[in-house]
Amino acid sequence: MRTKQIVKSGLLAAFAAGTFMACQQPAKKDTESSAPAAGTSASTASNGLVIAYVDIDTVEAYYNYFKQKKTELETKQQAIENELQANVRALQNEAADFQRKANGMTQSEGEAAQRTLYQKQQQLEGKAQNMRAQYAEQENKFNEELQKRLNDFLEKFNSDKRYAYIMSYRTGASNILFKDKKYDITPEVIKGLNEADAANAKK
Repeated sequence: MRTKQIVKSGLLAAFAAGTFMACQQPAKKDTESSAPAAGTSASTASNGLVIAYVDIDTVEAYYNYFKQKKTELETKQQAIENELQANVRALQNEAADFQRKANGMTQSEGEAAQRTLYQKQQQLEGKAQNMRAQYAEQENKFNEELQKRLNDFLEKFNSDKRYAYIMSYRTGASNILFKDKKYDITPEVIKGLNEADAANAKK
């Protein structure tokens, strides 16, 4: 029996693995000031190339959609494991009952009982594979939807092309060796994502 997966390990994998390119062209050089723009947490670099980052750990902790779907997936996964464990116990009990009655059975009866147990075992293994495959498909769909939501949001968020690149950062699983918090746009991104979802829910 496979031990329970940690759902989080499969979510936002693409974020931790790579980079979000928020636009194709570098931001225009600000010739008047290198101070942060109002309402942003990143400064305009003197060479006109501005790179910001999103902390994925923080997104997972505060993005309402992620938290809700993660809970739903964990609940489904636990239900699958509970059902399979109950099926295994029932089959084990049936096998134990067969062992107790085996001495009183004829050879043909014993062989028939063994075939039945074997068939039930095969059916249970097939059921487990199907249920876990269905769960994996649901998890993949969630990952794809989550990726699309963030990509769509960042495209609108960076429509003014203030950032040339928006990177992803995750503690212990990132290619970024150093980050300056003034280039952290995570709070703005989370706020925008939650507000967008709330607005869509009212439609």
